[in-house]
Amino acid sequence: MVLLNEAIGIVSKSVSVLKGEEQVALAESLDRVLAHDVVSDINMPPFRKTAVDGYACRAADLDSPLRVIEVIAAGTTPQRAITQGTCSKIMTGSPIPNGANCVIPVEDTKILPDGTISFTADKSKSNICELGEDIKIGESPLSKGTLIRPQHIAIMAALGCHSPIVLVRPKVSILPTGDELVEPTEIPHGSKIRNSNGHQLIAQVLSAGAIPIYHGIVADTEEVIEKAIARALTETDVVVLTGGVSMGDFDYVPRIMERLGVRILFDSIAVQPGRPTTFGVAGNKLIFGLPGNPVSSFIQFELLVKPSLLMMMRCNTPYAPIYRLPLANDYSRKRAERLGLFPIIVNANGEVEPLEYHGSAHIFALARANGIASIALGVNKMKKGELVDVRSI
Repeated sequence: MVLLNEAIGIVSKSVSVLKGEEQVALAESLDRVLAHDVVSDINMPPFRKTAVDGYACRAADLDSPLRVIEVIAAGTTPQRAITQGTCSKIMTGSPIPNGANCVIPVEDTKILPDGTISFTADKSKSNICELGEDIKIGESPLSKGTLIRPQHIAIMAALGCHSPIVLVRPKVSILPTGDELVEPTEIPHGSKIRNSNGHQLIAQVLSAGAIPIYHGIVADTEEVIEKAIARALTETDVVVLTGGVSMGDFDYVPRIMERLGVRILFDSIAVQPGRPTTFGVAGNKLIFGLPGNPVSSFIQFELLVKPSLLMMMRCNTPYAPIYRLPLANDYSRKRAERLGLFPIIVNANGEVEPLEYHGSAHIFALARANGIASIALGVNKMKKGELVDVRSI
């Protein structure tokens, strides 16, 4: 049995980076990884512009009434220069006219009976965004290895990077095992249950920017499982199984993996839930045997599988950040032989509220969860206000 941090280290050292890149449309680049730096071909802003609605003028003239000589709307070019005693009405984002060195906000002015403008505040900032103050030509706001999020798409759009070059995506085989499983389209009878793991994993693989290959439910026989794993190892970069990895009479997966030439690097982690997680390698292929209970498989995917997929795509931020936040109330557990992981919600005050959680089969505990908190090995109780480690999900 290895500690969680040891397991994470073993997996990370086993990852082989994928080769190859492709050009995609900007709208299709979400959750992909940049293959090259994005370099700005323009200055931003591309001209001196106002940050507020107001009046462009000279700061030296603020003690006197100002005559409006022009209205400058966004997208138009100023036609007249500002001289002593004059101003131009200007809208946010519009170019600053020549001669102006400040913009007074419209809320700090009043219109006098003769139509001139009077400044009503004690002082004013310049309220001018200077040419290139955000980014200059040749600078790189996004580096290779960036996992593309919506804000990055906005940046690329602003810089005209309409077809970014991204790294190829790993293909991931998903093999839920178990004779007790039926697909969500069926009504389970007797001892059957619906296959939530397979579809959960499809979504998790997609959220990691990889390509899921769903093999359907795999029957609980050594022959069927062996054929499924062998096929998956030839067709995809990563194989993820659920079920069949603990100590039951029908848990064949570890010995099948060994027969197929998979070198098992660990088969148990000192963590709850997720203890019977198995990990191995076959050449440059990774294979994960996750527990059959859905909370276990969900959490172990997030901790081990997702970072490995991101590393295969050369992502420079493969691990979810860990935050230290205070408990909103006391928390206790019966046993403390392993690192404990439990679903939580971070409330509006930034406090950690443990959710009702009945164990690793209780997938409904994740319905409201926005994070997973941990309690250290050997610790049974934590008091309200104590800091816990939280990973967002």
